[in-house]
Amino acid sequence: MDGRITSITGSRVHPLTDGFICAKVRDFPQRVYGPDRLLHPMRRAGPKGSGCFERVSWDEAVGEIARKFAVILERRGGEAILPFFYGGSNGLLTQGTTDERLFRSIGASRLARTVCAAPTGAVTDALYGKMASVDLPDFALARFIIVWGANPKHSNIHLMPYLKAAREAGGRVALIDPRRTMSGQYVDMHLPVFPGTDGAVALAMIGHLERAGAVDRAFLEQHTVGWEKLLERARSWTLERAAARARVEARDIAAIAEAFAAADPALVRCGWGLERNRNGESSVAAVLALPAVAGKFGKPGGGYALSSSPGYGVDEERLIGVPEANTRVVNMNRLGRALLEETDPPIEALFVYNANPVVTVPDQNRIVRGLEREDLFTVVFDQVMTDTALYADIALPATTFLEHTELSISYGTYAVMLADPVIEPAGEAKPNEEVFGLIMKRMGIEDRGPRGENLLKEALAAISGPLTTGEGAFGRDGGARLERLRRDRLLTFDFPGPRPVQFGTVFPNLPRGRADLWPAALGPDPYDILDDPASGRHPLALISPATDRTISSTLGEFNHEDVRVEMHPDDAASRRLREGQDVRVHNDLGEVRVRLRINAGLRPGVIYLPKGIWNRHTKNGRVGTALVPDTISAVSGGACFNDARVEVGPA
Repeated sequence: MDGRITSITGSRVHPLTDGFICAKVRDFPQRVYGPDRLLHPMRRAGPKGSGCFERVSWDEAVGEIARKFAVILERRGGEAILPFFYGGSNGLLTQGTTDERLFRSIGASRLARTVCAAPTGAVTDALYGKMASVDLPDFALARFIIVWGANPKHSNIHLMPYLKAAREAGGRVALIDPRRTMSGQYVDMHLPVFPGTDGAVALAMIGHLERAGAVDRAFLEQHTVGWEKLLERARSWTLERAAARARVEARDIAAIAEAFAAADPALVRCGWGLERNRNGESSVAAVLALPAVAGKFGKPGGGYALSSSPGYGVDEERLIGVPEANTRVVNMNRLGRALLEETDPPIEALFVYNANPVVTVPDQNRIVRGLEREDLFTVVFDQVMTDTALYADIALPATTFLEHTELSISYGTYAVMLADPVIEPAGEAKPNEEVFGLIMKRMGIEDRGPRGENLLKEALAAISGPLTTGEGAFGRDGGARLERLRRDRLLTFDFPGPRPVQFGTVFPNLPRGRADLWPAALGPDPYDILDDPASGRHPLALISPATDRTISSTLGEFNHEDVRVEMHPDDAASRRLREGQDVRVHNDLGEVRVRLRINAGLRPGVIYLPKGIWNRHTKNGRVGTALVPDTISAVSGGACFNDARVEVGPA
């Protein structure tokens, strides 16, 4: 209506969505037209963090960025400039193209993008060599499914109908998570493990299967290496030892392991929750080894499911066109430390886009102190005035996915879609591809990569996965792919067949196509389980999973009106805390003040604050990341959100 969005619903082009989308995206017009939307370039006109800005033109904003960068390059060199970004709502066109060309061209510090999926990615590469994941429709064929460290009801809603279909066909579902996130309509068994103990439980399951004679040695000998060492390690984790560590019953661990081994087919849906601690890699490795040990591969509905992204095989370098420089690498989980402690050279400019680190990255208070530096030139390029944008010297307005062209792939299934803009950009908002091109041009940097229609063709050609249109494969010609994509609106895969069958039609990209169950890439001991980081003063584990309102901080500006910390009734009673009371969640890093909600579905010893909330949603302007240490996992440098240990008392 009048060029404005009136409603959003799911496309029927893709049979998986078939007209259905999650409530989060359905509410996206509130972001597009909401009061937080950035509409014009702005320059800071008050203290950092105050939100005081004055409007400037794009020419002025780009000119100031170019001048500041030039001065820093002359005085300190490119490593004094740090780009900070994650995923936003971007696909193959608006990230990893002109942005990467700019920062490579000036020799900026490189960012290790490890806040999510770093441990799971490292483990799947090491164990299974980027093998394609089980696709969602094949869940309906499974007779036993372990949902481990995932909450599809909130973060993978299109899996839910297939879980339901599996149960209606006689299958069963087990949930392994500190919270009971799904009702009995979807789940038969629940194991409420304590955060950080997933690896111990998975190893105990493997050891139990060996003692019960349920190990598929024929599969292990034919399709894996390193399995003897894995079984030897698993023997040290008895059911009783793992149960004590995970604070669950040994018989419940055994019951899930036995049901998994007995079912045919069976699969593990491994989520990202179990990677969010120092045991991240070892836990994911043990969980993903389970289907190999039990011989659950080789047929639809069997194996493991994680991210489908590796199946696309995108050649990202093809889209950049500028070789990567051997410059300093900064782990994004230690942004605060980098801003305050790096000296060779110090970081003098920060360019934030597709991210909101003030509320999503560990050690919030240290990050804020870094952003308050008067000698730090900060640019934030975003759709709305985030908690990070409040600290910007220059704030730039970005388009949403409804306002620019994007080539979208999935990390949950296998299809490529082209999204054309449906409305004009709000205000003066511009897409990433254009803005980074403007900065390069102002700095006198030649853009040596594809742009516009050529970028679209190159992005399609960069996908090495077996794309098809139902008429047979047609090679990697980007122009032909684009023509068919515009005609059919969807490019699917042929593995052969519409969905991959692990160790049937897809195999590990490792020597002889074998899985490596003791991979050197994960260190000398891939299954090393570290002790709990709790202390006497801070005994409670804080977790911050996704919710039905936010998966990241995107849309958090309007989606959380009554944020509460949740706690088991026994933990509340021992602290004499009551429902609705104002409480103080604290440790040595900081504190968060919110109201209390008592939840019997949360296991004792664990408290829960929603992921994706903004500073405005708590009583003291701090979120759960203020309590998260910036420790990182040993192999991939992943974030350790679930290692936060806290205490709760009356405010």
